[in-house]
Amino acid sequence: MIQDEIKVSTQTLQWKCIESKIESKRLLYSRFAISPFRKGQANTVGIAMRRALLNEIEGASIINLKEIVLKSESFEPQKAYISVLGPKKITAQDIKGPCCIKIIDNTQYIATLTKEISLEIELNIEKDRGYRIENLQKYQEGLFPVDAVFMPIRNANYSVHSFESEKKIKEILFLEVWTDGSLTPKEALYEASRNLIDLFIPLINSEKKEKNFGIEKTNESNISYFPFQSVSLDIEKMTKDVAFKHIFIDQLELPARAYNCLKKVNVHTIADLLTYSEDDLIKIKNFGKKSVEQVLEALRKRFSIQLPKNKNYL
Repeated sequence: MIQDEIKVSTQTLQWKCIESKIESKRLLYSRFAISPFRKGQANTVGIAMRRALLNEIEGASIINLKEIVLKSESFEPQKAYISVLGPKKITAQDIKGPCCIKIIDNTQYIATLTKEISLEIELNIEKDRGYRIENLQKYQEGLFPVDAVFMPIRNANYSVHSFESEKKIKEILFLEVWTDGSLTPKEALYEASRNLIDLFIPLINSEKKEKNFGIEKTNESNISYFPFQSVSLDIEKMTKDVAFKHIFIDQLELPARAYNCLKKVNVHTIADLLTYSEDDLIKIKNFGKKSVEQVLEALRKRFSIQLPKNKNYL
């Protein structure tokens, strides 16, 4: 039986990496098994995960040199430079940039200078998702627009296998992930999962607002017809609390200053951030009023959350 061969869970939903290899610095591969699902569930999750892996994972790209693989720890655009004298074979090792930029493969080829001439290039580094097609009509003297690729996932596949457990048909989902080396397949799986959770948070908030409106209307008539209303809201709150523990503050897309200050005080997830009030945030070292406003705006925009002014309002 396949579930015995790979030793996956047949009782509670769990995942494990069953194969992993480094094919090159710019190609990492892992295969994951997730089980058990009820019949039909594995295909639903597989479709969503594959799409999230291919379309929702953020990557960094040098706009001028789209094939160079790198990792950026900054949410803001960065500059890098190439300054060499020929004759010379130019590789990624010749790229000089800030410490927040990491080149994955220094041997990656760029160009060759065959004569004793100097080459000076300014490089623009940005983070985004998917594929960006530049408008050639925006060409200016000295600027050469090039399409940019922000896709750290090289490929993603899934397959579903059925097995019988306790006289019930259950399923195992297998996920295969190839990355460009800027993140591991395991990190990609985590980020894709967080992004999927992130997509459904607004729906939870929308449902809460509708329920609140419903409560106000029933107060005008007779609330005794809804004895399970408070239980439903408690379950909803528990669902959101669990989700927020798995959503990292990266999703807020804060400026580097605010982001780094939060990380220094061990605020890594939205759940961590929700333990703070506005007054608490302003007390964080180097965290000014502008940074507080940026956090509040991001929470409102992304999750419809309003932090309390101080702990008295918690």
